[in-house]
Amino acid sequence: MQKPANPRFSSGPCAKRPGFALEALEAALLGRSHRAADPKKRLAEVIERSKAILGMPADYRLGIVPASDTGAVEMALWSLLGPRGVDVLAWESFSAEWAHDIEAELKLSDVRLLKAPYGQLPDLSAVDPARDCVFVWNGTTSGVRLPNADWIRDDREGLTICDATSAAFAMDLPWPKLDVVTWSWQKVLGGEAAHGMLALSPRAVARLESNKPAWPLPKIFRLTKGGKLIEGIFKGDTINTPSMLCVEDALDGLRWAESVGGLRGLIARAEGNLATIAGWVAESEWARFLAEEPATRSCTSVCLRIVAPWFTALDASGQAKAAARLSALLEAEGVALDAASYRDAPPGLRIWCGATVEQADVAALLPWLDQAFARVAAEFAG
Repeated sequence: MQKPANPRFSSGPCAKRPGFALEALEAALLGRSHRAADPKKRLAEVIERSKAILGMPADYRLGIVPASDTGAVEMALWSLLGPRGVDVLAWESFSAEWAHDIEAELKLSDVRLLKAPYGQLPDLSAVDPARDCVFVWNGTTSGVRLPNADWIRDDREGLTICDATSAAFAMDLPWPKLDVVTWSWQKVLGGEAAHGMLALSPRAVARLESNKPAWPLPKIFRLTKGGKLIEGIFKGDTINTPSMLCVEDALDGLRWAESVGGLRGLIARAEGNLATIAGWVAESEWARFLAEEPATRSCTSVCLRIVAPWFTALDASGQAKAAARLSALLEAEGVALDAASYRDAPPGLRIWCGATVEQADVAALLPWLDQAFARVAAEFAG
């Protein structure tokens, strides 16, 4: 059987764009101050190209912030929450982490947790438009995404804070419905880690300028000074020192995105990968999507559960061992690296299908999944 040309199916950091080579980074402004004119222009270019590709409204601010998507989300939570009650939607690991931080670290008193098990979405109709709402667009560890934003009111009073780290550049984000959007470079465009992106609507900016949190904010979280937004953050004046090598890499990914048709092309590539797996799942005797409803199936972090009777008859420990063996065999064959399900998710597989992954590689992987599973079944089914 033919092996995938690129076996990197990790859900983060994700596969580099097709044809990537280190020579693409030769123009990186290394050994330069990020506050010098030319490096600052590169940082601003990342912001402007990102806004253009994503179709972000002109009056939204976009900035580069520390600590990947996690840093961007925490910055939003600690800077914006407090004036209103908060609804937190949780249906996978990272959304549950944001709920924990809001309740246990910020210690907000008026928090409602709207929760669903892996594979499902919470009751979106229960969200109160008078309250702030925190949610992920795509559940990276569950493979469950929001099918739309119809549940978000146009006349809402609260802010919507959306972690879109595995959705940006692969899914249509309805910007007028979203007041805060975060992501990182290391997902759909295959960039390097440790840098986050923070987008703010005019409503979010107004909250920042009118709200003084009741808790101290460390320097890397501060978005205002003297009650006014620090506009420089959204023009390339980063809060702390970025890696100019990573900046060059991010620009390489953005230029590649433009070359494949921008957002439409990126979405088509990811959706094509999902369709390839869906065709295989429809014929599979042992694999199903973790996402129960077809409309909620992620086109980036595709999560699969194992339904073979011998597997479901195992206890939790046995299932974990069998699933780990499956991913280990795939790695040993050199056909799928880092394809195990997330540690908190049900045992199975998680196959990254974002835009940098070639559809031919997804198709080449599928027979190897069947072969590896047959070996695991022989070992564990007795």
